[in-house]
Amino acid sequence: MPTLEQIQVKMKKLQAQAEGLIAKRAQAVLNDIRALMEKHGLTTADIDAHGSVKKRVGRPAGKTSAVAGKRKATGQAAAKGKLPAKYRNPKTGETWSGWARPPAWIKDVKDRSRFLIDASGESASKEAALAPVAKKRAAKGTTGRKAAGKTVSVKKAAAKKTRAKAVTEVAAPARKAATKRATARTAKATRKSTKTSRAMNGSAMGTSSEPVTGVSMSGASAAA
Repeated sequence: MPTLEQIQVKMKKLQAQAEGLIAKRAQAVLNDIRALMEKHGLTTADIDAHGSVKKRVGRPAGKTSAVAGKRKATGQAAAKGKLPAKYRNPKTGETWSGWARPPAWIKDVKDRSRFLIDASGESASKEAALAPVAKKRAAKGTTGRKAAGKTVSVKKAAAKKTRAKAVTEVAAPARKAATKRATARTAKATRKSTKTSRAMNGSAMGTSSEPVTGVSMSGASAAA
């Protein structure tokens, strides 16, 4: 049977193990809370401003840091009125104070410093931010004009080819008919020329035979 001292030692060990488990579980919960706060852009000041219990559990009294005090004051100001804008979307001009839930255009941005509002260099930052957009739009417009010009050229070439084909199709029967008529005229003229030549040859033969006959008859008369 264990003695009292052994039981007490065992209790101390169990107590230490229990405290270690509690601390481990508490750390896991704190990590989850911290991840949720970072995801939604929340701070302890937001919890103080919107929570029903003003006193935070787990922080010893008298050890509130200057940063925590500043956050608390800012949270109270946020609860009373609208905070000044700290971040600006250069594309749309939307602003965000940096507290409470961040808007969609900055929610997933890791480096938010490029959206900070700087009164001295705000114009330059805005121009620098809009420069790539303007350049991209100009390039897109140039590409669109080139594509449109190319499309117009292709359409003109296709239309010209279609017109030439249509003219060829229309003119082909006319050329064929003209060729046929010319061939017919040529054949007719050839036949007429052949007929005329034959007639002339026959006439010439008849004319040449008459003087010969006359000469023969004269000779016969003289002989008689």
